Amino acid sequence: MTEGSKRVLWIGHAGSHAVREEVARVFELEAAAGVAEALHFLAASRVDAVVACFPLPEWSTHEVLDEIRRMEPGLPVLVLDAGATASEAVRLARMGAWQVFGGDVAPDPLIEEIEAAAEDYRMRRNDNRAGVHDPWRRLLVGESRAMDDVCRVVRLVGPRRATVLITGETGTGKEIAARAIHMAGPRSNLPMVAVSCSALPESLLEGELFGHVRGAFTGAVANRLGRFEQAHNSTLFLDEVGEMPLELQAKLLRVLQEREFQRLGSSETVRADVRVIAATNADLAERVRQGRFREDLFYRLNVVPMRMPALRDRTRDIPLLVCHFIDKICRAEGIAPKRAGRDVLDWLSRYSWPGNVRQLENAVETAIALSGDRAVLEAGDFPLAPDRGPKPSPVRGTPMIAVPDEGLDFERTVNHIERSLLEQALRKAGGNKTAAADMLRLKRTTLAAKLRSFEDAWQGTATCAGSIVH
Repeated sequence: MTEGSKRVLWIGHAGSHAVREEVARVFELEAAAGVAEALHFLAASRVDAVVACFPLPEWSTHEVLDEIRRMEPGLPVLVLDAGATASEAVRLARMGAWQVFGGDVAPDPLIEEIEAAAEDYRMRRNDNRAGVHDPWRRLLVGESRAMDDVCRVVRLVGPRRATVLITGETGTGKEIAARAIHMAGPRSNLPMVAVSCSALPESLLEGELFGHVRGAFTGAVANRLGRFEQAHNSTLFLDEVGEMPLELQAKLLRVLQEREFQRLGSSETVRADVRVIAATNADLAERVRQGRFREDLFYRLNVVPMRMPALRDRTRDIPLLVCHFIDKICRAEGIAPKRAGRDVLDWLSRYSWPGNVRQLENAVETAIALSGDRAVLEAGDFPLAPDRGPKPSPVRGTPMIAVPDEGLDFERTVNHIERSLLEQALRKAGGNKTAAADMLRLKRTTLAAKLRSFEDAWQGTATCAGSIVH
């Protein structure tokens, strides 16, 4: 094996010995007879991919995936199971399996998938290591695909001066993202200046942004620098920009275009070199159509669009966020470190979190307060309201399916419905898989895996998440 060759852990003895030998010719192959031996190996050594051959005594595929994911999140696992059905493969894909092979496996497709999985894992691992050296990366907690996309945008636009418009629901961390963009750029030596456009009435907001001179209005007893002047050579964050009054929007547009303004009560022109990042939880395009937001300002702000995902769309990050907030709050309170058990983390991951990351942080703070001297947080420490998460809406034009007297083929019917939904979403998205996945509230890799599983079903092979080139 050459230096830098990919290391693969092979679990179990099922499957073709010849296939395993072919894999060993390409990769540095480590073998474990059973799951216990494999977990012991993973605890002491690093590998780039796992091939699990079933059946494995006393272990189900779901249990093996759970244990490997717990020990090494993100490590790709390829499942070889001659008895796997297409529906079982889909379930395993949802649990994070890279690929599921049913029936006899030929060496070439398996080697190709191992190579893709191992390369993807190495790249993500390298990206994470690189992120350690980026101070801004510590602000954005998460390893989900959605947060990877956010980090990619931050890394690309941080060094530029382009205006960024951050959208997303309340509590998703838009200001944190703005601070990350600021920290990723050359202006990070100066503090970012933030102002909420919804916190002040119009009469005060203009003075807050542009400053005023003494006597400009009743109560203006001294000159005051506005936020734009304070942010000279730095970054100005305009939160809830969709709430800005129309008259003030025109003045903001001029500042963005000309990079100059006048203080209230003064005819002197002030120039400021300011990088602007704006954020809103409103649909600005809809507000433009309603005449409540200037179209020219919308396009001037929306130079680089960036959307912060809702927490329900990045549930994989919830355990990381919980641990992050526990550590942060315990340090701030000066108390001994606490932790949450795996059952509590799983329970929190199933909650819909309508208030997003902000609600989660508040819930953790409450739990720490209610846990007293206990070191382990329990479910009862989190007094969450009954979960009223988004309910699935009926598909217009599709009647409720009734079971006929003679019965029906459940798997075939479900697969037909699933395939129909995928095809509809792809048609509406013009073939764009990312847009179609968003429409169905799926990860792009999950949608691609489902499409490939339908294509490969006749071969008894279901392709699962991760084998798509991003």
